[in-house]
Amino acid sequence: MQIVRTMRSQPICGASRVDMAISFDLTGKAALVTGANTGIGQAIALALSEAGADVAVAGRSEPSETLAAIAATGRKALNIKADLGSTEPVQRLVDEALAGLRRIDILVNNAGIIRRDDLLDFSEADWDAVIDTNLKVLFFLSQAAARHMAERGSGKIINIASLLTFQGGIRVPSYAAAKSGVGGVTKAMANELAPKGVQVNAIAPGYISTNNTAALQSDETRNRQILERIPSGRWGKPEDIAGAAVFLAAPASDYVTGQILAVDGGWLAR
Repeated sequence: MQIVRTMRSQPICGASRVDMAISFDLTGKAALVTGANTGIGQAIALALSEAGADVAVAGRSEPSETLAAIAATGRKALNIKADLGSTEPVQRLVDEALAGLRRIDILVNNAGIIRRDDLLDFSEADWDAVIDTNLKVLFFLSQAAARHMAERGSGKIINIASLLTFQGGIRVPSYAAAKSGVGGVTKAMANELAPKGVQVNAIAPGYISTNNTAALQSDETRNRQILERIPSGRWGKPEDIAGAAVFLAAPASDYVTGQILAVDGGWLAR
């Protein structure tokens, strides 16, 4: 996917005309995407490759379908096996991505888990598992990649947040805490990395049609309630999130940092 538009601005207060190229072209870039076996992560990895980037995907499962789809675009596909439930593989993951792709221009922190239980019964083990995967590993993987990006003076980090970055949810206290933390750490990283040429942003997906939401979609009552709340009147598609990711990875967003972009069909506006 390559989109290049040229805009000619009008003179302002006697200033001369300025030509501004807005590019979504990622040719020559290299991306690292976690949790890209299916769903949102898979769509993002493929969209980045279609825009021209070589892509390394990392996670526990074998992402054979994702790798084949990336290769079909003519870009390099690299698989890195890593259990992102702890920080143990973080530095190895970055080192292998650099060895295989020679650079990391884009990091997409998509890997995540969720645990559901009533608040009064929620276990410490479930709390720690979600916080470790969704927040702790996200931060330290970003830190490791950002060291490389800062040395080069450029880079893009895209964190996958959630509607629960803004809301509390029900029966998912550790997930709500972790995703709220993702919003905060996105802004904190953006503040320190912007002077080094690295932009850090987050995407907060709304209700997206994936394997993870199949039970909700098949529940007639809950599905109806969700659709009634969404002004766009439909569930989102993984490709809806992928489009936002390409924007945040591309030169078009070089002056965008510290933002949490909700891609939710208007859910939060209702």
